[in-house]
Amino acid sequence: MSLVGEDPWAVLRSATRARVALGRAGDALPTHRELEFRAAHAAARDAVHSPLDVDALRAALTGEVLTVASAAPDRATYLQRPDLGRQLAEGLALPRAGADLAVVLADGLSPRAVHEHGPGLLAALRERLGGWSLAPLVVATQARVALGDAVGEALGVRAVVVLIGERPGLSSADSLGVYLTWDPRPGRVDSERNCVSNVRPPHGLSYAQAADTVTALLTAARELGASGVALKDEGPALPSG
Repeated sequence: MSLVGEDPWAVLRSATRARVALGRAGDALPTHRELEFRAAHAAARDAVHSPLDVDALRAALTGEVLTVASAAPDRATYLQRPDLGRQLAEGLALPRAGADLAVVLADGLSPRAVHEHGPGLLAALRERLGGWSLAPLVVATQARVALGDAVGEALGVRAVVVLIGERPGLSSADSLGVYLTWDPRPGRVDSERNCVSNVRPPHGLSYAQAADTVTALLTAARELGASGVALKDEGPALPSG
């Protein structure tokens, strides 16, 4: 007869990606939990430092694609100087598009997230943006969210949506964020944007859920003429069904 009963914490652990009820071995974690932690930490570091494969990403996209870089010349500078990641590289010019909307795929702090989820989310968005004229897609390297403002102004669009790799955590090294700014131009602040975060099926938002929310926000932003704190997400807090 086994003296080991069922783990009472198993149900809780199965419901979250957070590290809960890990157990103990004396005054420390069990060895397999320690190894899981180190593996997750290594994955997060790799996600930050691995470069965006621009050619591979472009091959996964359809339509005209433009490529830009921020003023940060390399990854080390990008991580140390966030301000440079918000500026276009000197001398870089983009053609005026005269469109309603620009979509930027930016490496951010997790190029892995852009590779894994950018094309899928973009396809879901395109299916829902029938009433919007789109500028050429833009792939941006060493980019922060605010680089989308400079791109949007250069292209002459009414709104910009930035799909960007979010800061990796120990349970999510591949999370993609979406930032929407109406009337983009350099100098916009975070309170003037809306964010949809944690796009990473199956553990986060699905592409369809994220695209539905972004499309609803874009529609409301066009009616209001603004984004950010003036614009509220009126959709359900959680997906139905």
